Amino acid sequence: MERDERGVVGVGCGAVFQIAGGLFCGNYNHKPLLQTPYTKHHTLHTPVPRFHDICQMEITQATYLISSPSVEQCPKPDRPEYAFIGRSNVGKSSLINMLTNKKELAKVSASPGKTQLINHFDILSSDKKKWWLVDLPGYGYAKRSQTLRKAWGKMIENYIRKRENLVNLFVLIDSRLSPQKIDLEFINQLGEWQIPFAIVFTKADKSTVKETANNVNTFLRELLKTWEEPPPHFVTSAVKRTGAKQILQFINELNRAFEEHKKSSV
Repeated sequence: MERDERGVVGVGCGAVFQIAGGLFCGNYNHKPLLQTPYTKHHTLHTPVPRFHDICQMEITQATYLISSPSVEQCPKPDRPEYAFIGRSNVGKSSLINMLTNKKELAKVSASPGKTQLINHFDILSSDKKKWWLVDLPGYGYAKRSQTLRKAWGKMIENYIRKRENLVNLFVLIDSRLSPQKIDLEFINQLGEWQIPFAIVFTKADKSTVKETANNVNTFLRELLKTWEEPPPHFVTSAVKRTGAKQILQFINELNRAFEEHKKSSV
């Protein structure tokens, strides 16, 4: 990872993300590094945020657009896109509603596994930028047929690997739990595919601050068994509305980098 004269960090195959902001493709230790669908087509330079001179971004408008059964049927990839995924019942809908400040934008269900399609939301932020927010089906829900779970898995994989404007995948982890094998395997798979991602620990209000910190640190230490450095991560609570500003500022920085690259490549 190198800085140029503008003070930016070059991000590409094998680059390691600084926790302040940027793309994390990581150095996954198990296999040779591959280029991501995003960096395959771009040599992206992502600015390191200078939080003291950046206005806090907020979402001013969020509208459900479409649910697609495949990546080929998703909206035109003409703007930056951020997808959210996690195990069923991890609190994904609540997190999306918190970020958009709309209580019923994403449907919160008592029955895990309700999200079955690729759900796009049209977002307008306070800086007048438009981008896509995507709610993906949860992984690891056992109370479905094996055939259906395989179909979901293939749909998710195709979206993650083929969606050319996917800037970052947010992987949601329940902060109350010890490291779960299914979450670790999914993150390691992202490493093999070289997908830019960040981790969002959810439901921090359900435990004490100390318990949450211990669980988060335990999870990150577990990742270090297969990663050279931990990815960027956020600790959130939809109930207490914590973590939203940090995630939105992260997205804001990636949007700026996306636009800078778009202008430079014209």
